[in-house]
Amino acid sequence: MNDPRTDEALMLAYRDGDGAAFEVLYGRWRGRLYRYLAHQAAAVADELFQDVWLRVVNARTGYEVTARFSTWLFRIAHNRLMDHFRARGPSPVDGGDDPEDDPIDRLPASELGAPTVMLERREAARHILQCLEALPAVQRDAFLMAEESGLSLAEIANTTGVGRETVKSRLRYALDRLRRCLAGLRGTD
Repeated sequence: MNDPRTDEALMLAYRDGDGAAFEVLYGRWRGRLYRYLAHQAAAVADELFQDVWLRVVNARTGYEVTARFSTWLFRIAHNRLMDHFRARGPSPVDGGDDPEDDPIDRLPASELGAPTVMLERREAARHILQCLEALPAVQRDAFLMAEESGLSLAEIANTTGVGRETVKSRLRYALDRLRRCLAGLRGTD
């Protein structure tokens, strides 16, 4: 069922006791939020994902519309990631030490295509993830917020606590690095 209410209206309804409103919000945002967290910290994405939603639930009684819901949600996620990185040490890059714990294995498999096509897609996906992981953390964070949540430059700036022009630069540098890194995927036949 598609609920025509805005995310903000749904969160206000949830704040006021409408549990079904939360289910709609969760359905709208779970995929994008999980991908954002998984690209940043694959090894603990499940834990961070649950923690972010728990924080949303716990904050519902004090919720007021001061920004788009997506901005509020991704600020919670960003802050939780920063807490995780601070507790973990100086490097917020999560490449995962266990080769058996490959984030590619968590992506849904294609139902179309021959094994060779599926292998090519898997290798392309692995290369894309490597390119994302190679970005400096601040660039990757800005890029994923823009791509996964659709946040504007101003919303990303507000979420991360930096200026709009800084976000714009981070996105420009991230896109440039990604283009160079991914250039090998196109037309190398």
